[in-house]
Amino acid sequence: MKITAIDSFIKHLPLKKPYTIAYNTYDTVSIVFTKITLANGMVGIGTASPAEDVVGESPEQTLINLESDAVQSFVGADIRSFLSIISDIRKSFPHLPGTQAALDIALHDAFGKWAGISVARFYGIKIQALPTSVTIGIKSLADTLTEASDYFANGFSVFKLKTGLSVEEDIEKTLLLHEKFKGVVKLRVDANQGYTLPDLKKFMDATQSIPLELIEQPLKVDNENELLSLSGEQRSKLVADESLHQETDAIHFAQANRPFGIYNIKLMKCGGIAGAREIGQIARASEINLFWGCNDESIISITAALHAAYGFTNTKYLDLDGSFDLAEDLVKGGFEIKNGLLMINEQPGLGLEWL
Repeated sequence: MKITAIDSFIKHLPLKKPYTIAYNTYDTVSIVFTKITLANGMVGIGTASPAEDVVGESPEQTLINLESDAVQSFVGADIRSFLSIISDIRKSFPHLPGTQAALDIALHDAFGKWAGISVARFYGIKIQALPTSVTIGIKSLADTLTEASDYFANGFSVFKLKTGLSVEEDIEKTLLLHEKFKGVVKLRVDANQGYTLPDLKKFMDATQSIPLELIEQPLKVDNENELLSLSGEQRSKLVADESLHQETDAIHFAQANRPFGIYNIKLMKCGGIAGAREIGQIARASEINLFWGCNDESIISITAALHAAYGFTNTKYLDLDGSFDLAEDLVKGGFEIKNGLLMINEQPGLGLEWL
């Protein structure tokens, strides 16, 4: 079945409410949408919302790449060779994970629709459902507790607290959230490279009495060796995020002295499902658990991440709440949420419909 068209466009979508992390505040997100049309009329859908400050690619650059002659040269290719096409795309657009992800996701969706099988089923489903965390940005203590209470009332039982501006305030918020939701909510922390090593030690010492699940990317990229001064037990709770983009990073951090005990896979960092699976396979062989994260993204790429995540027995954590932040989206379907658990709908491809 031949590909007859590849079309892309960009949408600037408002967030339901602004949020702050250690190095920025956001109130809108730019998302690139890609449609791959087959000769039988079926359409595969992909998206990209790369974080330029993390991967060096903007959504605007992604759109330019997707409209290039290099991408249009894949028109006429057979969708049955979609994995080979993805390999060629990665060679044509190295270090441009947004471009790769938009096409990778659309090709997976188109192939699954043509074959009549979900992407997850194609690779093999190892997990049926896991809870996702919901993210609380950096805000006042009162607003943090209010937002946490709202999330809990809506059935979510895993909170991820953004930190990294003031370690003292981070400690206070974390301990108060634990006290308020002790025994009914799991807590995670994401410092977004906002700590120094002394900050991190201070935070870990102050919170060692509570069952904190994990701490994402506490130090700046390239400072990973500083983490080796921590105990093995402390490092086992640390998550590689901005430090982990591709399989070579996964191999590097899987050596004998490991600064991180958990890998955060984001399709927008590694270029889509194919890149995510490479990292996941390295982690599985190295007995490293997987944490699947996201940016502010459409349901499309969140669903793609979920299909990839459920193909690995070492997937232990989900943080796939990026589509919850959007005031609007262009599709529906993909997955269901029940009591905070994410479940794919098992329709062909990614199981999405245009609104």
